[in-house]
Amino acid sequence: MDKILIKGGKKLKGEVEISGAKNSALPIIASSILSTEECVLTNVPLLKDIQTIKLVLESMGARVRRDGYTFAIDAKDLKSCEAPYELVKTMRASVLVLGPLVARFGEARVSLPGGCAIGTRPVNLHIAGLQKMGAEVEIKHGYVEVRAKRLKGANISFDISTVTGTENIMMAAVLAEGETVIGNAACEPEVVDLANFLIKRGAKIKGAGTDTIIIEGVLRLSGGTYEIMPDRIETGTYLISGAITGGDVTVRRCVPSHIEAVLSKLSVVGVKTEVFSDSIRVVADRGISAVDVRTMPYPGFPTDMQAQIMALMTISNGLSVITETVFENRFIHVPELRRMGAKIKLQENYAVVEGVKSLSGAPVMATDLRASASLVLAGLVAEGQTEVHRVYHLDRGYESMERKLSGLGADIVRVK
Repeated sequence: MDKILIKGGKKLKGEVEISGAKNSALPIIASSILSTEECVLTNVPLLKDIQTIKLVLESMGARVRRDGYTFAIDAKDLKSCEAPYELVKTMRASVLVLGPLVARFGEARVSLPGGCAIGTRPVNLHIAGLQKMGAEVEIKHGYVEVRAKRLKGANISFDISTVTGTENIMMAAVLAEGETVIGNAACEPEVVDLANFLIKRGAKIKGAGTDTIIIEGVLRLSGGTYEIMPDRIETGTYLISGAITGGDVTVRRCVPSHIEAVLSKLSVVGVKTEVFSDSIRVVADRGISAVDVRTMPYPGFPTDMQAQIMALMTISNGLSVITETVFENRFIHVPELRRMGAKIKLQENYAVVEGVKSLSGAPVMATDLRASASLVLAGLVAEGQTEVHRVYHLDRGYESMERKLSGLGADIVRVK
């Protein structure tokens, strides 16, 4: 199993290019199921999660060709409407094939995501939405089984904002009979990216990017060619890599408007930011001030940046309170940061971080995707060597992170 070795203390300097957005590519790839015509996607990142969704589609009979960052998907002759546990257990987002399968074929059998408690996790919102559209749903032997001759438009209002739920129902609704209105819809840019691709293929969608999305069902969608938008979480992560090391980093091929909440916090902590049309420069030539952070659905501060901003706060001058409102178990990186000398106290859904003068390199273990990024960031500024284990989590959402950081001057290598 690979691990990453980091010798901290290098001020990062230079330019880094952002890859395509994982959380945009996954639903867009899943949406290829909706048509018998080929979909060609560009700027698809080289990530483990992308490989997983590719295998899910291939297991159902789709033909998927990859040439570098380009995906060509032919789902004309799908032979199965089942997404098996062996694949879904490795990535919760595999549930995104549920809506497209029911919309096109009138049936789907999709494994419940690994570790999913159906009564408390958002997957139940996907199911409730499909039931409102006339689908019959059974949960048997760890699988969600859905049947519907043709889905019918409905008014669906989510109890809580759910990105994958919004995407699944939106994909189901594009081929449904009549109008579907999604209330309390997720406003994230990834939802807008999916909507734009569906519209390009003939879907009738209004309001994507707001909390009310209106879809008028059509009889069929065409194929199409589309470029995946840049990854806003990768953008924010590399901006913090410049800030935490006291460096001068320019992030290129990004969409600055997608991370305004992160840029606002960086300005408050004392990092200089220069924003251009498709790039951002950060210069950290003075100490980091403490700032309180509260995660919220878009356009609030993203939960996927919480671990990274916490790494920055571990070396700040002062006391910061980081409140997590989106996910119930998203502080599992805290014990590993403490191993590096961070002073963090946990109380229910918030963490109190007292900045220290320096962190100390140590062996640490990645526990999830964003937690692994926070440990790498901490290692960049820690004294001595940091070993980050279980970096397969990192590979799910960051393309060649060690290569990109090395290009900025970091002393970082991946070893077997």
